[in-house]
Amino acid sequence: MYARSPATDLSAAPAQPNVSLKRLPLTERWQTIAWHRLRLPLWADELAGGADVFHSPDFALAPVRRARGVVTVHDLTFVIRPECAVPSLRRYLGRVVPRSVWQAERVLADSKATADDLMRLYGVPAERLEVVYSAADERFRPLSDGEAEALLGALVIPRPFVLTVGTLEPRKNIARLIDAFLSLDLPHYLVVVGARGWLHEQFVAKLEHPRIVRPEFVSDEQLVGLYNLAEAFVYPSLYEGFGLPALEAMACGTPVAVSNVSSLPEVVGKAGVTFDPEDTPAIAGALRRLLEDGSLREELRAAGLEQGRRFSWRASADQLKGIYESLA
Repeated sequence: MYARSPATDLSAAPAQPNVSLKRLPLTERWQTIAWHRLRLPLWADELAGGADVFHSPDFALAPVRRARGVVTVHDLTFVIRPECAVPSLRRYLGRVVPRSVWQAERVLADSKATADDLMRLYGVPAERLEVVYSAADERFRPLSDGEAEALLGALVIPRPFVLTVGTLEPRKNIARLIDAFLSLDLPHYLVVVGARGWLHEQFVAKLEHPRIVRPEFVSDEQLVGLYNLAEAFVYPSLYEGFGLPALEAMACGTPVAVSNVSSLPEVVGKAGVTFDPEDTPAIAGALRRLLEDGSLREELRAAGLEQGRRFSWRASADQLKGIYESLA
């Protein structure tokens, strides 16, 4: 949670990311724990020094006394794909999100798909909703093979390879992706980058195949190198509020194949191959088409760079600043 006065200059600041309790000052951390965990009736705007606008950027709007409330809802996985959400988190969000979106004077969503979900599932009026897009960091850009290789450093990756990036959890649909990939008689490896998440044990054995490469740790710089060196990027997620890895891949000039659900078609536009994420042969077919058709890859590479330029942190920051000023 954070607050901004309308006089604060946000023109050079990116849209605010999710806030970790460990990153908050000790006083703010205590206040956050007191409200979220202990349910103490604390006025967040007064604790923040009398803010005109109070923005909770992570699903739950804290109680405010005088400030105009703004809340960001990143996705509705806990409602649309409840089997993919940690039960305790699903119960918590199921309580606080409906209340927050009705108390807030403005509800921000990461994509039009999520905004549509908020209208459909919670009846949030369109006039109180606004889509504020994320964007790829400037370091995600096309590089020469030599520059990309240099970023990998000691990380050794066999070639050619297909890349996927995301937490190892059911929602990311890695098990189906591996099955689809291994059904193809192609010389490629599948590089799976992501931390172990909830229920990763269900499919961890699939990662032990010789054609599957899972680096234990990848730095931000190495990730840029991997995007650039990959022959294709694939994102088979069952549901995304935005889908930043697909945008990062396009920003690096890597052709992408993504699920045809939730926000992903919105983010990728016409610059990627899409497939039904619950249809393993469809995933395999999309990968085969992308990997065997060099002219298609070149076409998507150019289209992806153009599509990626539609998303800008500068534009999102200006939009967020305008929202604050309109409410203050």
